[in-house]
Amino acid sequence: MLRLTDLRLPLDHSERALTDAIAARLGIAAADIAGHAIAKRSYDARKRGGIELIYSLDVDTPREAEVLVRLGPDAEPAPKPGAKKPAAPAVIGKVMPTPDTGYKFVARAPASLPLRPIVIGMGPCGLFAGLILAQMGFRPIILERGKAVRERTVDTFGLWRKRVLNPESNVQFGEGGAGTFSDGKLYSQISDKLHHGRKVLTEFVQAGAPEEILYVSKPHIGTFRLVSMVENMRATIESLGGEIRFSQRVEDVLIEDGQLRGVVMADGQQLRADHVVCAVGHSARDTFKILHERGVYMEAKPFSIGFRIEHPQSLIDAARFGSQAGHPILGAADYKLVHHCRNGRSVYSFCMCPGGTVVAAASEPGRVVTNGMSQYSRNERNANAAIVVGITPEDYTPYDASGSPLAGIALQRHWEAQAFALGGGEYEAPGQTVGDFLAGRPSTALGAVQPSYTPGVRLGDLSASLPDYAIAAIREALPAFDKQLKGFAMPDAMLTAVETRTSSPLRITRGVDGHSLNTRGLFPAGEGAGYAGGILSAAVDGIKAAEAVAVSLMSAIGRAA
Repeated sequence: MLRLTDLRLPLDHSERALTDAIAARLGIAAADIAGHAIAKRSYDARKRGGIELIYSLDVDTPREAEVLVRLGPDAEPAPKPGAKKPAAPAVIGKVMPTPDTGYKFVARAPASLPLRPIVIGMGPCGLFAGLILAQMGFRPIILERGKAVRERTVDTFGLWRKRVLNPESNVQFGEGGAGTFSDGKLYSQISDKLHHGRKVLTEFVQAGAPEEILYVSKPHIGTFRLVSMVENMRATIESLGGEIRFSQRVEDVLIEDGQLRGVVMADGQQLRADHVVCAVGHSARDTFKILHERGVYMEAKPFSIGFRIEHPQSLIDAARFGSQAGHPILGAADYKLVHHCRNGRSVYSFCMCPGGTVVAAASEPGRVVTNGMSQYSRNERNANAAIVVGITPEDYTPYDASGSPLAGIALQRHWEAQAFALGGGEYEAPGQTVGDFLAGRPSTALGAVQPSYTPGVRLGDLSASLPDYAIAAIREALPAFDKQLKGFAMPDAMLTAVETRTSSPLRITRGVDGHSLNTRGLFPAGEGAGYAGGILSAAVDGIKAAEAVAVSLMSAIGRAA
């Protein structure tokens, strides 16, 4: 088949218009098109009221060879009349053979293994590391400190509705990881020449996700669908010989002469293994501490802190789409904003959740953390996003002057505890309207935007909920964002504190072979190790970790033979 890119049509085009556009681009008759499939569909909303759809298509035609000669990657551009040299091609987009995006396994396990590989954590990274290892026949053991996803959901709602936090079963910990309680975004800007992302999306569809995630430019699933999908993927892993153990927190690691030899569970049980994927997520602070104490190499890295902001979704839709707001193909509008401040800081929107809610995401007692989530329908009244300020390891010194790679955690804990206190000490979050925040006065009443965070929001002054440089940067950025997106700085918009879990504050550095730099057999992966951000990139990193484990295992078996 032929892959045709960057074909643009009006938002409300007909199917015939799409066929005619394909024929015109390829220079063939519509009758010569045996069929087509959408490889990707996005939209260009820069002109409100004149939104265009942008397609990449796979086209089946008996004239494929002839079309490739004329328009393919190796085609010679036609010379302009009277020109001595060929002119640059006038055609927008590309025509090429449809690439092979099928997944290729790097190994197949032998009939027997001296030791089974272990995966710590069952978020997107650990889930896909376990799945790929199981599909290759390595029968992994997956250790998850939290509970199975439905039990975990009960515990999570216990915080949201009853103010009861379970430190081992919450938004951060449990089957599915933090991504289960999110918007379920499945897009990323990672380089993916091996099409691992396609493998992730294909497995999600087989587990129950809608097929549209294979071609829309910004696919998402939503929390409720993710729950059943995670259960289906668990069943697949188990059917292939994998073993999943819930409520199993790793308390220590066994290292001998720079080689990982196993893990110690909280109940004292030892599990021997020479290959362990560490996919613990960005909030496993106790695990980071253990690894640091055992000498595993890690380093502090930048991340971001800030607030959640809420607007009426209808305002965002109108600002982005104009008269075409509400079109079923477009759905609820999102946004992506950035501002570079006079104080040298950058402020940007992060984890935008159209038609969603702000949720309590704490994993430690006495702290408040916010995050955002949406269902597949994205039909809640508010849009929300994190508005965050970039920080670097130099900013961590006031909270931990030791130079430890764990210093960023000390900063997170300080501001999460401050938010808990400002919210009244019962897991309510401190909040303020944008108008009052910009004016520098405490909020005493809500406006048109009702905050969605549960257990609740306590109004006041957010200037004490972040470092001064972050407050100053956000105060400068909000009016600038209003110029990019009309109404963004509306006085009644709602700010809720505090957002601190944008990414891991450290990196467990690994080599090109996937092993920890100084601990063979330990394979740091995903968000917690500092190598991913979001469901898709974490899942892709899990695939890479599984491949590294498989290659290492087969090499070790070969040496022992």
